[in-house]
Amino acid sequence: MSQSKQPTATPWKGYELVLFRFFFIYFLIQVLPLDWNFIGELFSVNWLRLHYGDIFNLTRYTPKLYTQADSFQNWAVAALVALIGVAVWSIADNRNKEYNSLYYWLRVLVRYRLAIGAIGYGMIKLFPLQAPFPSISNLNTHYGDFSHWKVFSLSLGIVPGYESFLGGVELIAGLLLFWRKTTTIGAFIIVVFTGNVFMSNLAYEGGEHVYSLYLISLALFLLAYDAIPLYRLFGEERAVVPHRFKPLLHAGWQRTGRYAAKAFILLFFVGLYGFATSRGVQTDPYQFPKEPGLADAAGVYDVSEFRINNQVLPYSATDPVRWKDVVFEKWATISIRSNRPVELAHSLVEQVAARDKERIYELSGTAGRHYYGYTVDRAHNKLLLENKNPNYTGEQLRFHFVRTAKDQIVLDGVNENRDSLHVVLNRIPKKYLLIEAEKGRSKPIKL
Repeated sequence: MSQSKQPTATPWKGYELVLFRFFFIYFLIQVLPLDWNFIGELFSVNWLRLHYGDIFNLTRYTPKLYTQADSFQNWAVAALVALIGVAVWSIADNRNKEYNSLYYWLRVLVRYRLAIGAIGYGMIKLFPLQAPFPSISNLNTHYGDFSHWKVFSLSLGIVPGYESFLGGVELIAGLLLFWRKTTTIGAFIIVVFTGNVFMSNLAYEGGEHVYSLYLISLALFLLAYDAIPLYRLFGEERAVVPHRFKPLLHAGWQRTGRYAAKAFILLFFVGLYGFATSRGVQTDPYQFPKEPGLADAAGVYDVSEFRINNQVLPYSATDPVRWKDVVFEKWATISIRSNRPVELAHSLVEQVAARDKERIYELSGTAGRHYYGYTVDRAHNKLLLENKNPNYTGEQLRFHFVRTAKDQIVLDGVNENRDSLHVVLNRIPKKYLLIEAEKGRSKPIKL
């Protein structure tokens, strides 16, 4: 068993006992994976072929007690359970006058949970995956066709060095939480850093405001331990003695188990996760599909000829049927710009999807273009396009394609309404200021 190094413990005030009982139960519910969703996620992971996304999704876990979405309703349920627990605990235990040992171990749990959460996001920023460099389709979409959050994400994606710096800050803050002496520093960094993330989500209409506030609440709980001494030291300029409470672990297995648990968490969530993420940024950036597209076809194409049911449609900026331009990405995505309205799809909560169909970052929060994932039958020169927007499930286009020249593709087939289409695409030799500037910063740029 563990006991305090302090020979005598100062009795707590009555309200401190009640508050501790509430927060003890509340944070146990918020920190420990007690619902079946987490158990199911553990069994769904292929542990023999572990992907960095599997580890990230584990670090992103929050208890779903009322709704499967991130919601303050789940917090309310946890608080209600904690209030009931306080009443039962206060009746059953009226002899203990302090809970120093329980407070210590609760802080340990909160420290490690917060550290894992910060490292989870830190890694996908350190290796710039969360906000990737804009796709060709994004670079050929009008600014006004982006949602506020997509503008924010694209603005971060064009400066991967800054994104890596932000990830480094989160990673350092998370690492500081693994040691008691540096916990307050790490928690303070997270309050400031994640507080900015929280405000950004509110300002740009993102979907991570609940989770970011969840991390902030854990950090504030850790900061509360040293809040009064820090105020007396810096606010009142008085000498203070830091809290030094630490339980004694007498049994050898307790000390060994403590170090083994810390070593395992560091190796798994820092070593293995960091290695997998560093490889993923080169081989499988999760925001974009992994399947390669049509060879040597990437680029933006002008629609020089468009026929529907053998009727030629001349170019028109307002025609909802005629295509304006088409983009072939390096991966298996084709985007088509026309005046046909787009019902926006949003992907605001960070999840690393394993399947290409679930990776909708490129079209999320984007109007003006319809995005299609496609498969290629190279033996018969056929393309099958499927609209990736969840609001257009089942929409398919089928084409036979001919590459009449290096920069020309001719499509013949049918659209989602079974109308026959004949489309001639000519690749535009377009250069992009962002890319050219990255190639040679000290040289004049010619577009």
